[in-house]
Amino acid sequence: MSTRKVNIIGAGISGLSLGCYLQMNGYETQIFEKHNIPGGLCTSWEKSGYTFDGCAHWILGSDTGSSFYKVWNELIDMRKVQWVNHDIRMFIEVKNNRDKYGSNTFRFYTNLDKLQDYLIDIAPEDEQEIRAFIKPMRIIQKFDMPPIMDELPLIPSIIRGVKMARYAEFLFWFLKLLGQTNYTFAQKLKNPFLKESFEMLYDGEEVNLLVIYFPMASFDKKSAGYPLGGSLKFAERFEQRYLELGGKIHYHTPVHKILTENGVAKALEVRHGKIHPSDLTISCADWYLTTFELLEGRFVNKAMLDLKEGRSLEVFFSVMQVSFGINKDLSHLPHLTRYPLQQPIVSPDGTTYDRMEVHIYNYDPAMAPEGKSSVIVSFYTKNREFWIDHRKNNRAEYRRIKADFAEKVLQQLDQRLGGIRQFVEVTDVATPATILRYTGNWKGSAQGLMAGKNFLAPVPIKFKFPGLKNFYYASHWNRPSGGLPIAIMSGRQLAQMICKEDGKRFTVSKDW
Repeated sequence: MSTRKVNIIGAGISGLSLGCYLQMNGYETQIFEKHNIPGGLCTSWEKSGYTFDGCAHWILGSDTGSSFYKVWNELIDMRKVQWVNHDIRMFIEVKNNRDKYGSNTFRFYTNLDKLQDYLIDIAPEDEQEIRAFIKPMRIIQKFDMPPIMDELPLIPSIIRGVKMARYAEFLFWFLKLLGQTNYTFAQKLKNPFLKESFEMLYDGEEVNLLVIYFPMASFDKKSAGYPLGGSLKFAERFEQRYLELGGKIHYHTPVHKILTENGVAKALEVRHGKIHPSDLTISCADWYLTTFELLEGRFVNKAMLDLKEGRSLEVFFSVMQVSFGINKDLSHLPHLTRYPLQQPIVSPDGTTYDRMEVHIYNYDPAMAPEGKSSVIVSFYTKNREFWIDHRKNNRAEYRRIKADFAEKVLQQLDQRLGGIRQFVEVTDVATPATILRYTGNWKGSAQGLMAGKNFLAPVPIKFKFPGLKNFYYASHWNRPSGGLPIAIMSGRQLAQMICKEDGKRFTVSKDW
């Protein structure tokens, strides 16, 4: 069989990982990216000497304590990445209660023993529930589920099935926890401070406990670290690997249309009407863009239409990110704090915020010049269309309301950090319109689809679209919550699927 040519849309982590795996397995690939840098949502940007990160606070599988490490290490040499592992994941201040020491600050330790001891110390009356909260994380560590599920012949599959029987205990706990959230757990607690703290883990949102358990199991093993240098530097490692494997990337090249003929994907039409034919077409770009713009909504089913119209899974929040470059050393302050505001902030989009998340990058010297600090304040919003419409229809007003919102945030931050206004050298505001503009992510969402209460809710976005041949789709939209692990796994699993359909044995090659 001659080498099959593959066109890939999008140089995010999914597109880059898929391209790497296909190159390893003898395919000739090229990636088309509308931006001038790789990474997609895995990005950061520089402004007047300061760097502001828009993605990774931590990455699952940063060390061998998680099986995801093996997946990352197939594509980049993980030993060359410097990681930061925080002792405390975040500090959460509550409004209405204090612990027995008079503090209103909840410390979410990353070490499970330390976390358990801390929780029992401040709420001994809840010891039984606390131990029940910690136990599933230990179970997850004991049975760390391998993310790599290769297709095997019948007999090896049976053997593996027998081995997988040892995961029965894990399955028991997994199913037991499916309906439990931070709110249902909080209702079991007697201690008012601890109860309020768990209700505020996600600033008042109700989230399935599994969303907490899986990362915490890796935090404890120091396998959920932050990559020094930030998200863009991390993404550039995958770009470098893809190019070393012989792949090609066309930057500044937005795809305008996926050309089909009799239900078969044939080529991509990019800017200036240029046509790029291929044997296979794969989109690793935004699912809505792919489905309803590049394919004009011609290859859909009811589940996909329900998602589009908001009748099924909810799209992940978008983010208002206000970043400050501050000519002051803030290394003595906690790196990540969520706290209540004395006076609520009302966003121009109508959202009222009575809490604020402040992220001080005092642990990464690449984020700010020596003696200075990069500080990011983040807010979730569902009113993303407000920002998207304003940027589209009234650019001057859009800039004005961004500046107005930044001023409100600075007023609060100035009070919190003890007078930093005079030291602010750079202000940067990213809105849902910013995310949409640079990444194309549907509705300016910060990730993909919300896991919410139903952790196993079926996702209508599959690798194959109904009625369309020689076309595939892979991105963080393929599974709830999304994120970088889902992005890389979707690329890997699709590469496996393509190899199987072509009668090839899927292989991985690396030099380290």
